[in-house]
Amino acid sequence: MKRIISLLAFICLCFSTIAHASLLNISPESVEAEAWTILDTESGQVIAEHNSHVQRAPASLTKMMVAYIALKEIQAGHLRKTDVLTATPVVKTVMWDESQMYLKEGEQISVDQLLAGLIVMSANDAAVTLAERISGSIPEFVKRMNAEAQALGMKDTHFQNPAGITMPEHYSSASDIAHLGQALVNHTPDYLYYSKQQSFSYNQHFHHATNLLLKKDPSVDGLKTGFTKAAGYNLALTANRPTSNPDTPERRLVVVVMGTHSALKRAEVASALMNLAYHYTRNEVAIKDKQLIAELPVIRSTLKMFRVETRKLQIITTSLYNQSVPVDLHTFDQISQRIVINNGAAVQTIEPLSSTQTHMNVAVNEQSLTAPLAKVMKLATVQVYQDNRLIQTIDIEDDVKIEEAGVFHLFIQWFKQLFSFLSSDHAEVKIYPLN
Repeated sequence: MKRIISLLAFICLCFSTIAHASLLNISPESVEAEAWTILDTESGQVIAEHNSHVQRAPASLTKMMVAYIALKEIQAGHLRKTDVLTATPVVKTVMWDESQMYLKEGEQISVDQLLAGLIVMSANDAAVTLAERISGSIPEFVKRMNAEAQALGMKDTHFQNPAGITMPEHYSSASDIAHLGQALVNHTPDYLYYSKQQSFSYNQHFHHATNLLLKKDPSVDGLKTGFTKAAGYNLALTANRPTSNPDTPERRLVVVVMGTHSALKRAEVASALMNLAYHYTRNEVAIKDKQLIAELPVIRSTLKMFRVETRKLQIITTSLYNQSVPVDLHTFDQISQRIVINNGAAVQTIEPLSSTQTHMNVAVNEQSLTAPLAKVMKLATVQVYQDNRLIQTIDIEDDVKIEEAGVFHLFIQWFKQLFSFLSSDHAEVKIYPLN
């Protein structure tokens, strides 16, 4: 049987997470977007969402994947920002009414300029030029896009082109775009160098960034806008802000809104969701780095006990909103950064909580380990609760490598185990309390 231990901290080695209930219950009717989500990039927890897995036309949010692949190629040494490419006939496939840098066949341009054109100008000719350079052809690059999406767990996504042109089998979701944004800021942070630029010009073509919040909020540094008639106005937004906690001095959130009615509305909605999440949730240190959690008995090895330890400081996101009624986004005041409810006779301000109540249930999946072992194993499962509400499940994994003992040691072990069995003195899992 699995041993269940109730802990007051969040336990993790190398882990994967399964999101559960949203931390903030926001009334969907109060959010003027067809689909949206708020994601904490460090804990990986969904703060709030609506229709976040509905497949929709992503429009130019597609270019986030193009940039992700291009920046990965640069990291791998297969491409350099200083490389100068010659525009091929592929640029002629871009129609006159599409966003573009107006590249001409035979024109030379650097990868750095193409990335700026792709992200700031949302240029379709930059997208197809990079795609062809990286994969040799557009169809091959689209295969790469879908492979990368699958690797990132984007289950609601299928790409048909690199530019975001509306096509029957070209779709994504707010949830998938948010996780792509998380990958961009965590794995290819150079993306933010481009996405925070408020303007870009190339060959006498000047373009103001369409992310209106870059000018209004200094903490905003990305990610991408998108618009087509089929998609509506989309925005993937990220911001990085300081905290009062020295253990987590900064906090980055990603907000995705899809299907709003105007460029101004997508900015307003995304900004309100972002600010609400920053002020009514927080990140907490749940467990220290290299904390010993448990020891598992080892059989047929000179190693007697396998130490289960955390690999780094672990963070959870908790809610600072304790009201029973859902949040009406219209009641969130952008000046005071507080939820203000006007009941007619009185005005009530809902202050964020100063403390939270959390606990963890840990199920140890292995009572012992038998050598030889050389594989990744799920050693435990952690369920995270706030106020008795499940908010996250974490699979604890470790790359277990244990060598088998020699014949002499195995004989000695067998002999000791024989007497241990007769005396009912068996090695058991040891669980260490967390402070």
